Amino acid sequence: MKILRTPDSCFDDLQDYPFEPHYTNIKTEDGDELRIHHLDEGPAGGPIVLCMHGQPVWSYLYRKMIPYLTQAGMRVVAPDLVGYGKSDKPAAREDYSYERQVRWMGAWLEANDFSGITLFGQDWGGLIGLRLIVNQPDRFARVVISNTGLPHNPDVPEDIIKAVEDFRANAPTPNLVTMQKALSAMADSGHPAAQFAYWQKFCWEHEDMPIGFMMSMTIEEEPGLIGAMKFFLHRLGVHSPFPTPLAKAYDAPFPEPSFKMGPRAMPSHVPTLPTSPSLSQQARAWEFFEAFEKPFLCAFSDNDPVTAGQQEEFLNRVPGTRGLAHTMISGGGHFVQENAPQQTASAIIDLIRSN
Repeated sequence: MKILRTPDSCFDDLQDYPFEPHYTNIKTEDGDELRIHHLDEGPAGGPIVLCMHGQPVWSYLYRKMIPYLTQAGMRVVAPDLVGYGKSDKPAAREDYSYERQVRWMGAWLEANDFSGITLFGQDWGGLIGLRLIVNQPDRFARVVISNTGLPHNPDVPEDIIKAVEDFRANAPTPNLVTMQKALSAMADSGHPAAQFAYWQKFCWEHEDMPIGFMMSMTIEEEPGLIGAMKFFLHRLGVHSPFPTPLAKAYDAPFPEPSFKMGPRAMPSHVPTLPTSPSLSQQARAWEFFEAFEKPFLCAFSDNDPVTAGQQEEFLNRVPGTRGLAHTMISGGGHFVQENAPQQTASAIIDLIRSN
């Protein structure tokens, strides 16, 4: 396995990221060594909040939440998934899968021997984090999830399967605007797998995926004329026009396109279809959570079209959700950590203090 490591100099002078790095070396199933980075902030004896990020971001995502949590006496542990942030980055598409991410992060968890954990998982952080609980349940005391899921789709109609597979194999590469429109319509039109395929295809077929630019345009409010100008310049071929500090921070882990294989490859491993190689593992995970009685809180955003309504499946199927004060994060968008850090941190703090 060819493994890339982002130079430390790429992370110099990041805005609002004063945290000390911590590293853990694990062995892959092939005997290769991977170095995984994590943050460890707050009192050593405080309740551990394991903050798991998704795609295409890294632990920088949690910089606004960490002060709220540590001031409340929590110990925040925020790893970078393999392929992201300061963690090592396997260079080939076939190096990445849902199951490998679960195994890699499981090995990292065992090596650090954390226990009494409250998981906070969003996006892929939920998909992977929930599977960590299935595999190592005694390490976890409670769960908070936001804008995520535990996808298991054994009954997708055959015509949808064929349409999605044909689209991903043969359709023209969607541009940024087309992809965003498709994701915005996930809750309202078509089959979610068909709409999500735009994101899967966009990520894979853009070798130099514009991560910083997308995160900036998603999160930061800019005057309409400036935003329109940036989109225009991007369509002309400027990768990240007039990058803000936030855009630079989300681009920092990826000094060259070759470093972006993780963010490009992982969306295609979301198990939206029954052809997913993770289908049986997801079924087993749901069997586990249908008997899970530890506190399980949903704190989804009220304006994320990608995961709208997915909390209902957890509320209906997981016993640990009963009797808890589930919250709706106001205006959190998809990345609640960026858009509503205090609301999100308060949901975690309140759950820990009341349970």
